[in-house]
Amino acid sequence: MKIHRLVGAVALALSLAACGTSQSATGTDTAAAQGADAVLKVGASPVPHAEILNFVKDNLAPAAGIKLEVVEFTDYVQPNVQLDEGQLTANFFQHKPYLDDFNATKGTKLSFATPVHLEPLGLYSKKITDVSALASGATVALPNDATNLGRALKLLADNGLVTLKDGVGTAATERDVTGNPKNLQFKPLEAAQLPRSLEDVDAAVINGNYAIEAGLKPATQALVLEKTEGNPYVNGLVVQAGHEKDANIVTLGKLLQDQKVKDFIKQKYEGSVIAAE
Repeated sequence: MKIHRLVGAVALALSLAACGTSQSATGTDTAAAQGADAVLKVGASPVPHAEILNFVKDNLAPAAGIKLEVVEFTDYVQPNVQLDEGQLTANFFQHKPYLDDFNATKGTKLSFATPVHLEPLGLYSKKITDVSALASGATVALPNDATNLGRALKLLADNGLVTLKDGVGTAATERDVTGNPKNLQFKPLEAAQLPRSLEDVDAAVINGNYAIEAGLKPATQALVLEKTEGNPYVNGLVVQAGHEKDANIVTLGKLLQDQKVKDFIKQKYEGSVIAAE
């Protein structure tokens, strides 16, 4: 009787072990299948980032064996928040100085993976057509996030409208303005609001993506435009730290730097967006 019980116990154990092995193998097969069918969910500003991604999605991604889902955002915060939370695979809307500041202030661990393009910052107005006509006491709207505020003030300084404390560079704030011959009044606003502010201010320094989205043409309509040579504000693909070398991310990065994408950028944006070299 004891022998029969022992044999039965052994048989049951072997059966359970075999079942467990089968379930484990099935689970592995499912994970592999999910990996093969994975969709890269990429957050992006509508213009030009989502337009560039959709060009890749329609023209290059299928042959490269990747699938893209483009999720549009109209602000500069949620794409990073959702990437940090794992709701996105990557995002494409920002330059590295903004990312570095976001990581430092928010405690996130996001990493710049691939440079793609530059959107020169510009000064725009609906009231004047030449920067020299900017009146004394004029109100100038500026982006209110730390990196783009400094970038905007540097643009004004580079064009003789203000002077900044020595060495402050793109980290400048309004407190670093040491000379303001026209007594310009600064009005910091969220970057997305800047195009709409043109109705209420004398001029506004506007990020390239929001300028284009609002129908402005930076290459021809900006009173002054940021220089491209040596410019650190190249926009690129961003991922969670540690995922820069993931196969699908590397593939997407190569597609975003493909010559066909560079040609698309040149033809569509006519100098208002410049492909990274």
